[in-house]
Amino acid sequence: MQSDPDTRSHPVRIGISACLLGSEVRYDGGHKRDPFLVETFGRFVEWVPVCPEVELGLGIPRPTLRLEGDHDDVRLVMPSTGHDYTAAMRAYAGRRVAALATDALRGYILKKDSPSCGMERVKVYGAHNVPAKSGRGLFAETLLQRFPHLPIEEEGRLNDPALRENFVERVFAYRRLRAFFEAHWTIGGLVAFHSAHKLQLLAHSAEGYEGLGRVVAGAKARPHAALRRDYEAQFMSALQILATRKRHANVLQYIAGYFKRQLDDDSRRELLALIDDYRRGLAPLVVPITLVRHYARRFAVGYLQGQTYLDPHPKEMMLRNHV
Repeated sequence: MQSDPDTRSHPVRIGISACLLGSEVRYDGGHKRDPFLVETFGRFVEWVPVCPEVELGLGIPRPTLRLEGDHDDVRLVMPSTGHDYTAAMRAYAGRRVAALATDALRGYILKKDSPSCGMERVKVYGAHNVPAKSGRGLFAETLLQRFPHLPIEEEGRLNDPALRENFVERVFAYRRLRAFFEAHWTIGGLVAFHSAHKLQLLAHSAEGYEGLGRVVAGAKARPHAALRRDYEAQFMSALQILATRKRHANVLQYIAGYFKRQLDDDSRRELLALIDDYRRGLAPLVVPITLVRHYARRFAVGYLQGQTYLDPHPKEMMLRNHV
């Protein structure tokens, strides 16, 4: 299993609401620059900025938009003028999302609460002008429908360390997946790809890993297009399930078994104690992972060195220091 290409010379392409990069495109002429996205994640990313409202032709600044109606008929309206932008936004979103399909995106980050970009819990004003947090931005809705397997998140949710680590992990896994399928791939190559992701998948979902195993086991009897479709869908669905301390600890204990003959008793006890500290919330994931990586290199355990679990994303982001 080849590692990811160097993230500095080959940055991963990610779509993003332009205001999150500091572009002054919001209704009030301001921005919502996110330091993590710009200064930390941005070191490894080529951003593809989008502002649906500006690209629709609305000015800066501009009167606010909001969602109105109910579940069966949600409209995008400018209350100060009464103008309905629903049809225009849906038409624009269809064109823009179709164009994004050619941009080799490996993730997308949306602005929370936006009537155009909000992914969930966007206010919808119903009867008597009472809002309910039940909506989704019209552009976000089209984006999610068009790219069901693309890692997509809101910037607000990325303040949660577990959700942040999960999103970045999915971004780089999706890049590996697409790079594999977009090259000349074989059934043997798929077996190797699946094997390299075994421990990473198990940390998220044993059921997901087993389901993918059945897909791979029946690969020879299926057309390539159908095989790719099913593997991609189940692979990304499995990784979207948040990894837990218990599942990580189980994977780490499995890894420790590879060193049982090489380690002396004290070293073995130290490793198992660190895994237990992590399981109980006394240490972050980076602590046992660092020791495991050291032993994998020291004892040249090829199987472990080829596992994406040990290096799922750039270590410089230090995401496992906080989960």
